[in-house]
Amino acid sequence: MKSGFLDQLLRRIDRIDPGSLQTHFLRLAREKGLLETILQTIREGLIVVDGKGNVTYANEAVARLIGYSAESMINRTLDEAVPSLDWEGLMGLDPEAWTQMVNREIEVTYPEHRFLEFYVVPLQVVEGAEDDVDGALILLRDVTGDRARQESTVESKRLEAITLLAAGVAHEIGNPLNSLHIHMQLMERELEDIEDGDLKQSLRELVEVSHNEISRLDQIIHSFLRALRPSQPKREPVRVEKLLKETLKSMEREIEDRGVWVETDIPKTVPILSLDKGQMQQAFYNLLRNAVQAMSDGGLLRIEIRITDSDVLLSFRDSGSGIKPEDLGAVFEPFHTTKQEGTGLGLMIVQRILRDHGGQIEIETRPEKGTTVTLVLPRDDRRIRLLNASPAPAAPEESA
Repeated sequence: MKSGFLDQLLRRIDRIDPGSLQTHFLRLAREKGLLETILQTIREGLIVVDGKGNVTYANEAVARLIGYSAESMINRTLDEAVPSLDWEGLMGLDPEAWTQMVNREIEVTYPEHRFLEFYVVPLQVVEGAEDDVDGALILLRDVTGDRARQESTVESKRLEAITLLAAGVAHEIGNPLNSLHIHMQLMERELEDIEDGDLKQSLRELVEVSHNEISRLDQIIHSFLRALRPSQPKREPVRVEKLLKETLKSMEREIEDRGVWVETDIPKTVPILSLDKGQMQQAFYNLLRNAVQAMSDGGLLRIEIRITDSDVLLSFRDSGSGIKPEDLGAVFEPFHTTKQEGTGLGLMIVQRILRDHGGQIEIETRPEKGTTVTLVLPRDDRRIRLLNASPAPAAPEESA
């Protein structure tokens, strides 16, 4: 559709003197320059195509979002300008028949992994016409952040539901455990009436083993609930390398029984971090259990600590079977596990602990080659770091 100012100018052009005509054209040029500046500044990608599907305009945001420069797209069909997108499949119509508004959501992996909202709006030649169209405006909007926030909300609700379920199960298990504990105490008293010394000693040992197992089960339940409940970390100065060695020591028997060799690469000096000691030990324990269980026939577990200006990184690299590509996207989902003995909660708990500490977890895996899980923990002495400024988009040249 043509602007009202341009329509009036064209109707009166034969009655306008050369000086006024020049003034009007200069005004149009300034307005065009302003419009061009606005279109190049906005973060949404804009593509304009004519009725034959040829690109007549594209702003610089298109290159940032889908990796094709505006210059390379002009005067080419959409299939030629952006061959990686199935235009007919996306819009469900013939690309040359711009007669309806289309709204889709697409995923792109280049130049960055993004989710884009995709709009196609027909442009009419004559205002009020229904069938006669002169191409379309294609709008690309980055919704990656929106999707991440939605997923975070869903994850929080899911975790809340799991926590409530776990609390109920723990309560139901806790009652029988208390009853067993009381009955064990009664059995200990009854043992005092037995005159046979050997029998008394044998039964006392059995009762003691039962006591220990009941206490261990009770401790597991409480640790599980503490790990699931959303609570702020109780931070204290922690030597993370010492905490890691303590966790390895507590799992020494299990690691040896599975035929796993542990190799560590720890710098002589590691910065002291403010951590919740119990939560971080729980994270280490879960990762070590996952790594050991992934190597059913034994293997090598390499643990490395690296230090950067802003973070301390702990990498756990096993030589197990790795994670299949179809399972990689669901490793942090609750109850998702490929192991018969797994609960599917370990990595979810580790991820929550790292987030509460302002860190993050990274996973790199190759099927049949092993998996590397890296914990990134921020250093206390580098709370703030300067980021490289994003280059401002170049202003387009004004056309006279």
